Amino acid sequence: MATIRIPGAVDPHVHLRDLEWAHKATVERETEAALAGGYWAVLDMPNTPPNTVTAERLRAKYDHVGARARCDFGLYIGADATADGSEYPAAAGEAVGLKMYCDHTTGSLLLSDEADRRRHLRAWKAASTAPVAVHAEAQTLAAMVQLAREEGVRVHFCHVSLAWEIELLRAAKAQGLPISVGVTPHHLYLEAADRRRLGGFALVKPPLKERPDREALWAAVLDGTVDVIESDHAPHTRAEKEGPNPPFGLPGLETTVPLMVTAMRDRGLGEARLIELLATNAQRIFGLVPPPETYTLVDPDASFLIADADLRCSPGWSPYSGMRVWGRVREVRIRGRVAFDGEQVWARPGEGRRLRP
Repeated sequence: MATIRIPGAVDPHVHLRDLEWAHKATVERETEAALAGGYWAVLDMPNTPPNTVTAERLRAKYDHVGARARCDFGLYIGADATADGSEYPAAAGEAVGLKMYCDHTTGSLLLSDEADRRRHLRAWKAASTAPVAVHAEAQTLAAMVQLAREEGVRVHFCHVSLAWEIELLRAAKAQGLPISVGVTPHHLYLEAADRRRLGGFALVKPPLKERPDREALWAAVLDGTVDVIESDHAPHTRAEKEGPNPPFGLPGLETTVPLMVTAMRDRGLGEARLIELLATNAQRIFGLVPPPETYTLVDPDASFLIADADLRCSPGWSPYSGMRVWGRVREVRIRGRVAFDGEQVWARPGEGRRLRP
């Protein structure tokens, strides 16, 4: 196969950590991993403490990340159950979206009450046209589809993992609801049975599901129901994952592109669809425009084993370690400059630019 050129690959769902969780990961290391993984830009979630739930914290985080990022980046603001959304007008021009955590996951942000969810949806809609990214599982996801229908808000459903969730979202999209769908590589490639092999390293939210769910996700990837492949890159230290109470999450910035290129061979994924899933759909959903001469070159005929020792991300481990994949990232160019040449990351900390939706 010929070299694949991806115009402005963007991962809209990452956790760069740093700040009060710098022991887990740092912006410098995770954006280095993003470039090595083939990405021009990443969108960072708001649940690293201190939670990014005010315009002041959003600006402070932009300053912090901006001084350290090697790739381009955008930040979400988070919905706080103790707040009323009055911060949103001041943050709307800077945040790439609002993140609502409607089920329990890492961190302290949680909107468990329907009235709270509706209030925040309305407040964000009044302040911004950017989407609301939602963590919602099972019946909570169904409830959020109904709220999106009633409120007319653009909602991006993150890391969808169940077969019946996909069917519900497929039907909602067919009805014209303004929603988009994200799926992670770990919900495509791993399943509940892998937890026996991987232990705490397989603990994620939403949890890994059964094989029929995986197959339903793959069908939705191929038929266009899924809009975005998002890594949900969520680094934790090896010691934390081996401990008695392992936290949710796993790293994925360096493995997402090769895993999806591998699907071209194993699943019949086409090149045009690959580019939609890794770049152009996220650009459209989040209103992002790559700079001129910004692209990734991938060699689809290059095969290699994923190995912990080769990873640049802070945790230095992957649940896919030992797996053979296809698709070696040969170059990432941003604004005409080589940021990654296939071996060396040349972009320096602080050279990444903030994205404005």
